[in-house]
Amino acid sequence: MISDLKTRLVAEAHEMGFDACRICRPWDVPLVPERLEAFVAKQRHGQMSWMAERMHWRGNPADLWPAAKSVIMLGESYTPEHDPLDILQHPDRGAISVYAQNKDYHDMVKKRLKRLARWLIAESGGEVKVFVDTAPVPEKPLGAAAGLGWQGKHTNLVSRQMGNWFFLGSVFTTLDLPRDEAEEDHCGSCRACLDICPTDAFPAPYQLDARRCISYLTIEHKGPVEQELRGKLGNRIYGCDDCLAACPWNKFAIAARELRYAAREELKAPRLAELAALDDAAFRALFSGSPIKRIGRDRFVRNVLYAIGNSGMQELHSVAQRLVDDPDPAVADAARWACARLS
Repeated sequence: MISDLKTRLVAEAHEMGFDACRICRPWDVPLVPERLEAFVAKQRHGQMSWMAERMHWRGNPADLWPAAKSVIMLGESYTPEHDPLDILQHPDRGAISVYAQNKDYHDMVKKRLKRLARWLIAESGGEVKVFVDTAPVPEKPLGAAAGLGWQGKHTNLVSRQMGNWFFLGSVFTTLDLPRDEAEEDHCGSCRACLDICPTDAFPAPYQLDARRCISYLTIEHKGPVEQELRGKLGNRIYGCDDCLAACPWNKFAIAARELRYAAREELKAPRLAELAALDDAAFRALFSGSPIKRIGRDRFVRNVLYAIGNSGMQELHSVAQRLVDDPDPAVADAARWACARLS
């Protein structure tokens, strides 16, 4: 029976390492096209041109694969063992987003998704496609439609069982599986995630302007960051966890079961002086297997130099000075800015 298949599917997903497994339909996100169009029309996607180019599929997951009848949404916890905001009190160290302090989650989650998809085919036939943050799939709205959680005021998915420290993955299938009910919004009057944002990246609750988001600025944005925003980056050199860490629902967060999500010791609080000295080969070696590797040495060192400029530590002036003639224009510009700040 199909209901029995779903019960076994949920059990198998948990056995494989997922912490939540729920199901919706590809067409259960009717508000996404309108909201995405408004987001792009206001240019809030910044340099992420792929959001505009693939807007039709991203807004209509049913069109991504018309044969699909069900979307299996999976959640996997990566709850940190330490307070990710503590590092912000150490200006000579760099703050790296929790999810990037070890192996690239895309690889690990996708392998699990493929294993689950193969199990499903072996059990019941049908066809499948798996996605994890690398295709035009509106994963957060689909996760909310499936009942994994709700999109909080910071636009990230929040769960009553997992807080908001969890990765998302999806399995699209031609099987018609019983759907789950969507989760209600439980944010209430709380504004913790909005008020903690250093750059005021939320024009209103449930709205994000990526052009002011530190995660966007340190990862997706190419070239120099606007002068007005550089001082607000603090020592955040890859991503930002402030709005996630502020969510009170994290008191219900469950521990990560995957040991490879635990922070590498050398990435918990790396010294800015050492990171600024990385050449391309050293950068690739340090971040082998890490999501940080994809932004390249130049963008990363640019971020490190902004952090040095924000440190207020005169002893780091000579570190920045060595890069004022760097071949990369954005790195050289960041070095000159840092030197000026520290003089």
